[in-house]
Amino acid sequence: MLRCSSLILTALVAGTLAGFGPADVRGQVSGGKLPTQWDEDVSPTNPLPEYPRPQMVRTLWQSLNGPWDYVLTDAKVTSPPTAFNAGKMLVPFPYESSLSGVGKPSPTGQRLWYRRTFAVPDAWRTGGQRVLLHFGAVNWYSAVFINGKEMGQHKGGFDGFDYDITDKMKPGDNTLIVSAWNPMLIDSPDAQVVGKQRAHRGGIFYTGSTGIWQSVWLEPVPDVHIDSLKIVTDLDNQQVTIFASGNLPSTTGPPRVPIIISDDDGKEVARGFAFDPIKIPNPKLWTPDSPHLYTVQIAVSTEPFQIDDPITGYFAMRKISLGKDDQGRAQILLNDKFVFEIGALDQGYWPDGIYTAPTDDALKSDIVAAEVLGLNLLRKHAKVEPERWYFWADKLGMLVWQDMPQCFDSKGPKGERILSDAAKAQWLVEWKQILAQRINHPCIIVWTTFNEGWGQHDTENIVALTKQIDPSRLVNDASGWTDKGVGDISDAHAYPGPGCETAGETRASVNGEFGGLTMRVPGHMWTTALYGYGTTLKTGWKVTQKYQQLLKTAYALRDQRGCSAFVYTQLTDVEDESNGLLTYDRAVVKPFSEIIAAANNGHFLPLPPSPASKEFLPTSEEDAQTWSFVTQKPAKDWAQPAFDASSWKTGPAPFGQGYVVNTPWTDTPGDIWLRRTVTLPKTIPAKLVVRTIHDDDAEAYVNGVLAASAPGYVSDYADLPMSDAARAALKSGENVIAVHCHQNAGAQVIDVGIAEAK
Repeated sequence: MLRCSSLILTALVAGTLAGFGPADVRGQVSGGKLPTQWDEDVSPTNPLPEYPRPQMVRTLWQSLNGPWDYVLTDAKVTSPPTAFNAGKMLVPFPYESSLSGVGKPSPTGQRLWYRRTFAVPDAWRTGGQRVLLHFGAVNWYSAVFINGKEMGQHKGGFDGFDYDITDKMKPGDNTLIVSAWNPMLIDSPDAQVVGKQRAHRGGIFYTGSTGIWQSVWLEPVPDVHIDSLKIVTDLDNQQVTIFASGNLPSTTGPPRVPIIISDDDGKEVARGFAFDPIKIPNPKLWTPDSPHLYTVQIAVSTEPFQIDDPITGYFAMRKISLGKDDQGRAQILLNDKFVFEIGALDQGYWPDGIYTAPTDDALKSDIVAAEVLGLNLLRKHAKVEPERWYFWADKLGMLVWQDMPQCFDSKGPKGERILSDAAKAQWLVEWKQILAQRINHPCIIVWTTFNEGWGQHDTENIVALTKQIDPSRLVNDASGWTDKGVGDISDAHAYPGPGCETAGETRASVNGEFGGLTMRVPGHMWTTALYGYGTTLKTGWKVTQKYQQLLKTAYALRDQRGCSAFVYTQLTDVEDESNGLLTYDRAVVKPFSEIIAAANNGHFLPLPPSPASKEFLPTSEEDAQTWSFVTQKPAKDWAQPAFDASSWKTGPAPFGQGYVVNTPWTDTPGDIWLRRTVTLPKTIPAKLVVRTIHDDDAEAYVNGVLAASAPGYVSDYADLPMSDAARAALKSGENVIAVHCHQNAGAQVIDVGIAEAK
């Protein structure tokens, strides 16, 4: 089924990718503190050399990716500086990324200026041709100058734009200057469409991506040419209609834009003209299992037999709609059939390129990894990818839900959430552009307008407008928590979950986020900070076991409540977040791939034996252990086996705040006392350690005998030697473990177990 690199496929099935490349690539490109295996393939002179727009390909073009001069000025400076003396930056990697060669904190109060020269072939300047300058995306505000003349300005970090630079060019070398300003304004009347980037990253928000982060290129076009296409397929009537926009021939009727449609073997299937429906006999359908694409050749014809602007693209015959199951509940249908969607949240961040994947193979690899893991859906969360990502999703058969990246509303005078009229208007401008530029990709089946109330506004009107612009897809008004009852989908978030509402008669029910199983892999973490959901798991075996349990619930909810789709959080780790199925560098697949893939398809294979655990008495690192506890000082004999703790509260460890905890303990300064009765086997290892995470001072007792103590704090679990007296006090049968922790200031945590000494 998969058309992908056998090397990548084999490595993923084995549970790990090959080792990543060196931190320094030919002395010019660096993967920074967490490289990926593709860094060594990044060209320092021509990165991302592929044609950036696969659905509208012209054969003549020139990439402007590569090293540019750069400098920073105050954000208020709007005229190009004369000196570009800060060094070289590798375009199209954003300023903050290590692959750009800069890798510094976001310059939110400064304007970033780029400069390079270029020349075009003489043939491009003859015969009335025009030269277009394309930008895949620049984050967030930009201005473009050719030979000192301003071409225009653009706002929007996720949509592409272009300029006709013909009249500003000169023979020989031309100077191109671009300015970019990315203030990352949130909680202000000028709230910006930022997605999840932040000037001060942390937790679920990430490093900013300032400036050019998608490809820049030139291409010549005739005076009469096509600027954009809209491809509308009609599976019910077995036809496709292609609408062309641009500087088309002036005629009394529709312009003459001939079209030839071919199969994947090159054989012609149909021909006709733009704006007219073209029949596709016996159409081959696009599905995840068989993602069939038709090739389309489009041209502008000003005279008979004269082709002025030949373009190659593709489309697919597929249909997305709502239907009903045998209980009358709404379901999401693909080609009039129910396909249960099991997917992952995909945020599209990279440790070396931030917004920008190091290579096209890297961009493709995330989709390949998802397919190997048995997923048929990716929810592209709070980001819009370059066109080539969607091309690979189209080609590999990956279903996509596309989020609109959000702006974050500000607080009003009474604490209410508000969004200014100007912010709303700019949000809508960007959303319309994103819809227009990604509308032809068959992989996209759902548009999601808002996520969890982030900057949510005018929901009913925006959903109606989205349906008007694109009636061929489903619209999810709000993923998680803030459903306004409009659109085609009711979307719940549940951690760990999963959970969903019972599907109604007119709207499908889905779970847009669940899971978030957390596991850190030393050597493959971008930061020492940890953000995750629930207890941090220590082994891929445990992640696999937990994932299987979650998927069993998902399949049960499909049958019980008619749920159409579930989206696991998430495909890869991202900065602080350690809840990916893959590490952030894509070097390690945490769970067992074969078992995960089977679970995603509803088959629950037996797990291999659990790795031999050295934990004699488990901590709560994987499974939460219940303790009795108090935060007021108990009687002196509180650690003795005969002490009556029946009046104490009970709760699962870890206890504390500021860490991943299961039971809050917030007294600062303060103390907590814990007790737990455990049953031990006849054979007890001779040498034991007390395994604990503590913040601050901790002491542990076994049957009233001090086993270990430690001052201060540790940020992760550590082993303390158990005293000989405590080891001698342990016995077969019931034993009492008692713990005291004193908190001085700041974060606090306590959890204790007993392990065999290494």
